[in-house]
Amino acid sequence: MPRRWIAALACLAALVALACDGSGSASPRPTESTRPGAPRVLTALGDSVSTGFGSCLVLVSCERNSWSTGDSLRVESLYRRLRADTPALRADNRAVPGARAAGLADQARAAVRDKADLVTVLIGANDVCRDDVDAMTPVATFRDQVDAALAVLRKGRPKARVLVVSIPDLHRLWEIGHTESRAVRAWKRGVCPALLADATSTAPAATARRARVRDRIEAYDDQLRAACRGYGSRCRWDGGAVHRHRFSLDQVNALDWFHPNAAGQGRLAEVAWNASGWGRD
Repeated sequence: MPRRWIAALACLAALVALACDGSGSASPRPTESTRPGAPRVLTALGDSVSTGFGSCLVLVSCERNSWSTGDSLRVESLYRRLRADTPALRADNRAVPGARAAGLADQARAAVRDKADLVTVLIGANDVCRDDVDAMTPVATFRDQVDAALAVLRKGRPKARVLVVSIPDLHRLWEIGHTESRAVRAWKRGVCPALLADATSTAPAATARRARVRDRIEAYDDQLRAACRGYGSRCRWDGGAVHRHRFSLDQVNALDWFHPNAAGQGRLAEVAWNASGWGRD
């Protein structure tokens, strides 16, 4: 055998050996995190926003785009951010489109069954988005229902960390959308009627109705903050960051002009991540 062939075979053998033991690999295979206390399960609780509803070009849930648990490359979700340091992390989405605070305890029980180490909670929009403002969930009832859900988590997963996120500013959606004819047409199909019905009306009754919705959301946020504080040190409140986020119409899907599109989900994830402090843990 010519010497040049022998040399080539020797080089090939060396390369194979490096590939097999991984010492020369540019992209080593991810392994389970061994960091003490590393989370293994992230579970999302809440409503259609956390299911990614309307973010995949049709009005259905699209969990891969969820700000919390999504694995889509289009959204840098909390799950994807956490997986950078914890490759073995699993995500479960127990949020339900249309859910109100009354259904949160059942979702919390599912999170306990998931053995969740991290839980996100975004709830309240459907408690105000009723057919009429008089049908909105009373503030005290809302608080009792949130407390009941958090009690389920505290009892079933006492070491889990919880992130409670403020309710997006739906009144801002009316402010920036009521002059957009496409949004107004979509809202007429029954999208959050307590707030968005007669969207172009400047009548005192319409203005007062919208103000009641705005005030109720702020009251809910106050109760979410207090409930999280009452939970203890393992619960974090976003400090109202999501509610303060000045979103734009290009972050809302162009079908119902209400739910975040993929860009909106990504922005929601960024705001919640920065507020959570999980990246600094």
